Amino acid sequence: MQTFTEVPELSLSDFTDGDAAARADFIAALYEGFRYFGFIILRDHGISKDLLDRAYIASADFFTRPMDEKMRYDSGLGGQRGYTKTGREQAVGGKVPDLKEFWHIGQEPAEGSDMRGVYQPNLWPDHPADFKETFLTLYKALEEAGQVMLEALAPSLEVDTEYFRAMTFEGNSILRLLHYPPVPEDADPDAVRAAAHEDINLITILVAASSSGLELLDRNGEWLPVEGSKNALIVDAGDMLARITNNHIPATTHRVVNPDGPNVSRYSMPFFLHPRPEAQLSCLPQFRNGSEMPDITADDFLQQRLEAIGLKK
Repeated sequence: MQTFTEVPELSLSDFTDGDAAARADFIAALYEGFRYFGFIILRDHGISKDLLDRAYIASADFFTRPMDEKMRYDSGLGGQRGYTKTGREQAVGGKVPDLKEFWHIGQEPAEGSDMRGVYQPNLWPDHPADFKETFLTLYKALEEAGQVMLEALAPSLEVDTEYFRAMTFEGNSILRLLHYPPVPEDADPDAVRAAAHEDINLITILVAASSSGLELLDRNGEWLPVEGSKNALIVDAGDMLARITNNHIPATTHRVVNPDGPNVSRYSMPFFLHPRPEAQLSCLPQFRNGSEMPDITADDFLQQRLEAIGLKK
């Protein structure tokens, strides 16, 4: 296996628009980056700077509104749509909640889809006015980018190129708008913006945050800062991908640390790419060696994890 000293940065256009050699190089580099770190950084992904800028403006606009206005859109039990205040979510096994608030946007199946009525309806705030249009557009753009990346990963995992697209078509994916407020002076000394954790889903696509703080735990047990170029996407593998590959692709532990410079807000927007609820998380045959986890549906696995992190009681 190739070794790395930093998370590799790749150009998605090499896969989508490149010749056969460029596509082959991208496929190999994506696989090696995921195998080594469980992380890669992606540029030239086709999502416009204008859309990303509008998304950050709309997110900050909402989170700076009064708490009573935000709580009108409380996500309630399950936390899968709308607003979740600080103090609700914590890492699995964590002692204290994370120092963050967030908003969830989910799948909106097409008219006539058999998934209509399966998912909770999205909640939409009255302000800012362009919130719904902006984030539905970003949701679809990130969903497509994620499906293209999994298509590029498929040859390395010896599955059909449509394997993951079929699994994730109208899947239970979530776009999370995250706000890490300035750390309060009276915060619990053990509290951090996001405690060490692994993601639940297949892959997470993180729009580069407004400030630093993201770190991954590398193979030497050291915390490595993850910094992408402006408007790049940071992509990591989640527990579902690790499960179906029997940890051949690891779900890497990562965290968001408290600021060591100015104590200001941090915004980020992770997109959690999930399968359809009924999809079977079965270890692929080529990775079976007797240590694999038992089959489970994507929804059953998700519900277990939501309970573990405090979003389902």
